[in-house]
Amino acid sequence: MKTHRLGFVVVVAVLALAGCGGNQDTGIETGSVITSSVSESVEAAGSISAKAVVTISSPASGTIGKLFVRDGQKVRKGQKLAVISSPSTQKQLAQAQSAAQSSSVSIPTPSATPAATALAQADATANAAFEAAQTAIDALPAGPAKTQAQTALAQAKAQYALARVQVNATTSSTNDALTNALASISQLVNAQGGTADLAVTAARDAVKALTIRAPISGIVTFDAVASASSSGASGVLSQLPSSLQGLASSVLGSSGGSSASSSGSLTKGLPVSSGQPLLTLTDVAGLTLTTQVDETDILLVKTGIKANVQLDAVPDANYQGRVTSVGVTPSTSSRGGVSYVVRLSFGSGTTADGLRAPRPLPGMSAVAQLQVRTDRAAISVPASAVFRDQGSDSVWIVVDGVAKKRVVRLGAQGADTIAIASGLKVGDTIVIRGADRVREGQSLS
Repeated sequence: MKTHRLGFVVVVAVLALAGCGGNQDTGIETGSVITSSVSESVEAAGSISAKAVVTISSPASGTIGKLFVRDGQKVRKGQKLAVISSPSTQKQLAQAQSAAQSSSVSIPTPSATPAATALAQADATANAAFEAAQTAIDALPAGPAKTQAQTALAQAKAQYALARVQVNATTSSTNDALTNALASISQLVNAQGGTADLAVTAARDAVKALTIRAPISGIVTFDAVASASSSGASGVLSQLPSSLQGLASSVLGSSGGSSASSSGSLTKGLPVSSGQPLLTLTDVAGLTLTTQVDETDILLVKTGIKANVQLDAVPDANYQGRVTSVGVTPSTSSRGGVSYVVRLSFGSGTTADGLRAPRPLPGMSAVAQLQVRTDRAAISVPASAVFRDQGSDSVWIVVDGVAKKRVVRLGAQGADTIAIASGLKVGDTIVIRGADRVREGQSLS
């Protein structure tokens, strides 16, 4: 969105018109330059944002076992919100624990067992350990931990195959060499216990996550939760020959093919699926204003500058803001314009009657006047006195009753007043109205 620069006189009048002259017929008016304070601002539209918004989803499939909060309630970080009843998650923990118990194996040594028997037992125990590790991995939820464990198991199997080849090469050697090789295999196989322990830890974490706690302080909003009942025999009926569907339907009655779905608020006993949104926490303790500033103005905006903010919802109030960040990533509109995100802290407001303005809500529309520059006690002229000519900003200065063009350098630019950084001095007489009607050397006496 294109923004517009605005400004206003802060201290005194810009131009003393003492001794000003004018001609009602020509529409040209002159005046004497004095000093004033001029502020320049950039207008940027945006909306109010909460300090933080977090959507809480179900960690597993199951039902709402317990619900400790109500819609609209304020909660603290760490407060218990709900408990998900999930038999499948509890079952995964039991499976992981069982796999961990069977993952530790003992491989016999040739000193107590013949070499061939020791090797056969080594293969059997190794396969059992690998199977236990795979069972533990299967119990892990999808994610980086499961992928890492699966990769480690594949590497262990490859290393075991290599070690087994080395053992075969030692069977014709001494018992000591064979014992050392089997000991290496034993260490490799028993290392899979770490994978099983990892699965147990992950499964315990999954069970712990069934108790949902607030990650931030904020206000609870229940999300609309949809659930569907069993479709009964409707799926079976649809697969019967058309000649039998009517008979079967009459036998089953209306209950046979009924199905229903509902969408409502979060309640105890409601079925939920893994990853399904349950509620939202909104932290409104610190509101922010997110705006878009046009590329033609963004270089004027710096962190820390103040802003006056008006809300569509409270048109007679003025709120205070301060720029906290200036984005560097461009955003292109459908019309091809480029803008950048500027965020502001949002303070209290005052109504036109001097009363405290109401606190806004997230999502409300707002317009901020970013006070990008202020020139105090600056030489200033009305905006109508400045014109562009051959790429330069100029004014008409009156010398001995004759108009002469004077190139000037501008400072802060207000809506009605512009500060002059160089080119004029206090007391100069300039054309303040009708500059477009003046020509070089024109008599203005």
